[in-house]
Amino acid sequence: MRDIARRADVGLATLLRHFPTREALFEALLRMNVDALMQQAAELETSNPPDEALVSWFREGVAFVHSYSGVCALLASAHADPDSALHASSSAVRSAGARLLLRAQAEGTARADMDGVDLFALMSALGWLVGQPGFAPRGDHLFHVITSAILINRPSNGVKKATC
Repeated sequence: MRDIARRADVGLATLLRHFPTREALFEALLRMNVDALMQQAAELETSNPPDEALVSWFREGVAFVHSYSGVCALLASAHADPDSALHASSSAVRSAGARLLLRAQAEGTARADMDGVDLFALMSALGWLVGQPGFAPRGDHLFHVITSAILINRPSNGVKKATC
């Protein structure tokens, strides 16, 4: 927090007055992009077939997690901690994915034995993994493997490649 205050050219007390914890600061930084991810889920829900909507949103979610790789562990653990400043953002992302998953499950294009928590975990894991130098070149392939495992009754060539 001291380094952040110094880089922002404010005193540590000023920073802590606005953001009492590191999580509170991260939540403020993530809010705009979390809101955009939620808006995209809502748009996909009404404009795309369920399986395409789910895969498109999952791709964006993986890119989101990847772009905030330093916050990934905090965001992933916040879903089970209602006292976390990141809980609302984590819950919003998980809920949006769960809605898209339920829609695809109702149409019979997504496996029935998973839920929004599973989808959130896979998205978080893949977003983190593609940030690792040894796995970055395999990002598209891993995205395809995971989405092929989520979706059923769909030709494998129908899954679009990730842009991680």
